[in-house]
Amino acid sequence: MLAAYVTSFSPDSPIDGLEVGDRPEPEAAEHWTTVEVRAASLNHHDLWSLRGVGLREQQLPMILGTDAAGVTPDGTEVLVHGVIGADGHGVGPKESRSLLSERYPGTLAERVSVPTANLVPKPAELSFEEAACLPTAWLTAYNMLFTAGGLKPGASVLVQGAGGGLATAAITLGAAAGLEVWVTSRSAEKRERAVGLGAAGAVEPGARLPARVDAVLESVGQATWAHSIRSVRPGGSVLVCGATSGDAPPAELTRVFFQEIRVQGVTMGSRDDLGALARFCARTGVRPVIDAEVPLAQVADGLARLHEGNQFGKVVVRP
Repeated sequence: MLAAYVTSFSPDSPIDGLEVGDRPEPEAAEHWTTVEVRAASLNHHDLWSLRGVGLREQQLPMILGTDAAGVTPDGTEVLVHGVIGADGHGVGPKESRSLLSERYPGTLAERVSVPTANLVPKPAELSFEEAACLPTAWLTAYNMLFTAGGLKPGASVLVQGAGGGLATAAITLGAAAGLEVWVTSRSAEKRERAVGLGAAGAVEPGARLPARVDAVLESVGQATWAHSIRSVRPGGSVLVCGATSGDAPPAELTRVFFQEIRVQGVTMGSRDDLGALARFCARTGVRPVIDAEVPLAQVADGLARLHEGNQFGKVVVRP
């Protein structure tokens, strides 16, 4: 089958280690199901894998991808939840949690095998392309806002960065749920587009907000951390799901403890959350912003767009 996979690590030029070609079909396993992938989507996790983060040389070649929507052998349309081992389904109770493409082959392929318990019904209202955007970036945003973040209608939130899949998800979901969403971006065009998605306002990185917010969604890390800590109200939360600019900023510990700021790490979310997110989209008409669609054979073009930071929304891959 055709697949996109890592053959070598290249920290400075990650796409150099990418190959697209034939790989063996998924092996049948008890309590696992092989899904025919109709659409997948890209995430920064794919670029980190190409850099060698979370993988070892002896695991190569490894098929990339954590997101997919497709069809099971009996014709059921499903979303693939990409977290493996969180509750033991299909792998046993002692296996630690991993994401697809870390220990098991990922979704950038014509077919992918996952624990049957990881399959979530795809609402008929969502296209395969829309559904494929949900399992990583959109699920993480949903978790940060409503599960880990516990935000309610009327609360305020700052989203650091305006263009990626996580940011566009947080803006769209937050606005639909009645949150006051503020966004930062260096790009005037992206700030304007964020407001068009429903953000209350968009400012340049580091700019002072009209008022401190109840929570900050932080995926940038070193470049924005100080601004995040200064922008959240006393007793508020900074929810962290990544550190694309570096993971070792000055800690700002005095502000954290004196203002009783909660720092919460978030990695994706549960199957129940993914199902709730899919139903939320189906019922409200909220849909993922799709920046571009590329065929699997040209996935390098989509990854380059992600690497350069030019996208606004999700990049979808069609096998």
